[in-house]
Amino acid sequence: MSGLSYMEKLLDGAEVEWIQLGEVTQYEQPTKYLVKTKNYEDAFETPVLTAGKTFILGYTDETNGINKASVNPIIIFDDFTTANKWVDFDFKAKSSAMKMITSSDDTRFILKYVYYWMNTLPNDLIDGDHKRQWISNFSNKKIPIPCPENPKKSLEIQAEIVLILDAFTELTAELTAELTARKKQYNYYRDQLLSFEEGDVEWKTLGDVTKKWYSGGTPTAGKPEYYNDGKIPWLRTQEVKFSDIENTKIKITEAALKNSSAKWIPENCVIIAISGATAGRSAINKIPLTTNQHCGCLEIDSTKALYRYVFHWVSFNYENIKSLGQGARGDLNSSIIKNFKFPIPYADDPEKSLAEQARIVAILDKFDALTNSITEGLPREIALRQQQYEYYRDLLLSFPKTDAEVVA
Repeated sequence: MSGLSYMEKLLDGAEVEWIQLGEVTQYEQPTKYLVKTKNYEDAFETPVLTAGKTFILGYTDETNGINKASVNPIIIFDDFTTANKWVDFDFKAKSSAMKMITSSDDTRFILKYVYYWMNTLPNDLIDGDHKRQWISNFSNKKIPIPCPENPKKSLEIQAEIVLILDAFTELTAELTAELTARKKQYNYYRDQLLSFEEGDVEWKTLGDVTKKWYSGGTPTAGKPEYYNDGKIPWLRTQEVKFSDIENTKIKITEAALKNSSAKWIPENCVIIAISGATAGRSAINKIPLTTNQHCGCLEIDSTKALYRYVFHWVSFNYENIKSLGQGARGDLNSSIIKNFKFPIPYADDPEKSLAEQARIVAILDKFDALTNSITEGLPREIALRQQQYEYYRDLLLSFPKTDAEVVA
């Protein structure tokens, strides 16, 4: 699809008029659709929506004051994000923080065309910005109306654009649903494989299969000689996300390594975040690296356990490990981690034990790659489809402007 030639074909020489969004849509703060309960059970029928990333908070059994978006679809957002959502099903709203855009009496626009166009707008918010999106931003934005002198053709062009973008959106939705199903399947098999009956395994501790425990440190911030042109990978807890680590965002220098508590950690350790909000999350470093002081690293004794088996066990027990945190921050430490219970199958036969661990790892690794890997599997496919959708969306909605037709 050639961008310029396709748009030229759609417009067929017709002009484009730019109109303020506030003139052709209606804005509503949905106070009459608010849910009253805090009980959001999946068995209930009516979705409860928020405007942020969560979107569907849960479900309610309330029957009064339901927005009939299945009859009149809407666009929802809140004042502090640009996470616009298209809603064409009945719902109730969690709070009036959610805002709604609906069709007006102006018949020149298709509302879903408006929705796709809104998602081309750059996010001009910054962290902590509490600018009112509708009053000071959205309502003043100018939206292009193709062929303003020929309403029938204008709506046909809008409908064609919506049809193309709907196809991309539907494909992404199907892949996302498939990913959700695969994650449920993965969790089921992980629960089956890592739930042991009494007598099936011998219970040891993580310390029993650990050759060495490593901690880290943070080179003094603000010293360029510690960070500029650094080549040594330095891991922070926000990068510990139940996955393999192939690289780090920050590199440090030899001087930083020499003058801080940071130290080299060999590859294939099981890394566990031990501090604050990330405590309990785990990862495997596929490269030698250093870490900050909020990471604890277990070098596993390969004669007793496979490091990937340990990783899957620790990931499986994330909530249990996290609950052991101490103090206001919920911090963990080496004693807590090393004393955590660990199952050894066929403990009296090391060769058979390692073979059984390898069997469990092979199954879980396949599911993990399919459901979590950003280099293979469904997440990668979804990311590629999203990029393709955004490319064609921006292409299809890039109408020509004159100097006077500047978006507010």
